[in-house]
Amino acid sequence: MLQQVNGHRSGSDAQGGKSLREDLQEFLGGEALLHELDDLTKVNPVTLETVLRCLQARYAADMFYTSAGCTLVALNPFKPVPQLYSPALMREYHAAPQPQKLRPHIFAVGEQTYRNVQSLIEPVNQSIIVSGESGAGKTWTSRCLMKFYAVVAASPTSLESHKIAERIEQRILNSNPVMEAFGNACTLRNNNSSRFGKFIQLQLNSAQQMTGAAVQTYLLEKTRVTCQASSERNFHIFYQICKGASVDERLQWHLPEGASFSWLPNPERTLEEDCFQVTREAMLHLGIDIPTQNNIFQVRRKGIPLTFGRCDGQPLS
Repeated sequence: MLQQVNGHRSGSDAQGGKSLREDLQEFLGGEALLHELDDLTKVNPVTLETVLRCLQARYAADMFYTSAGCTLVALNPFKPVPQLYSPALMREYHAAPQPQKLRPHIFAVGEQTYRNVQSLIEPVNQSIIVSGESGAGKTWTSRCLMKFYAVVAASPTSLESHKIAERIEQRILNSNPVMEAFGNACTLRNNNSSRFGKFIQLQLNSAQQMTGAAVQTYLLEKTRVTCQASSERNFHIFYQICKGASVDERLQWHLPEGASFSWLPNPERTLEEDCFQVTREAMLHLGIDIPTQNNIFQVRRKGIPLTFGRCDGQPLS
């Protein structure tokens, strides 16, 4: 503890501060080996600087996962790294006697939770919390976990089990474009920022084979429909409709060609997420037919089509 005598630190505290600085210099002096520290609990002394320098060194060496005890720290590589999520790597972590001894990876976390279910006499639900700031890679991490469980939670001898697991995985993945269209938006920090929370539940039978799944969403940022920050956009679906609707659909939905809309700022920006056809196809795969889709896109209030306003405040019709 810090002690002060007449406004000055005691000699023992001064020595402690000097010792910490020496430890920092010694630790950072071996920076060439920092990328080899795959667990932040091995960092000594533990300070903000040493932790960040360790993560920076591992990132530079294309090591994007680092353990921190029972927590996994994932850094977004912002580039494709196909070999990092290959089926062969999934099988390697699944077959390893001690997956925690392998390099830190989201597959190691997934395998450990799967084994926890298998090893318990009374099956207990396992939870993985994926958290982080906007653009950190939460959506991608969730997809990787679903793919991993679709591979490992299927009977190796049953073709039908594999088909069920693949079908469940595909339906969950097909739900992503729909949820992202209606719940994601372009923000200052992320072109595809989720403006809602998501809870994915994978259901296993007594043989630990995947038999079902459920997806729940919550805390949708509804205020974004009418109020967007400067240089940000509304939800993707509105831009998808305006850019991808056919001539007949525009007439049906009261969307004149070339019209501007006060609630759709920055429409000139073209994003990968603006593909209307991808959303419509995903809805079809989920069992939402074309007539139902048209009813969704033609928002109604009291039986009358709801029209948007122009930037000048004048109605479109």
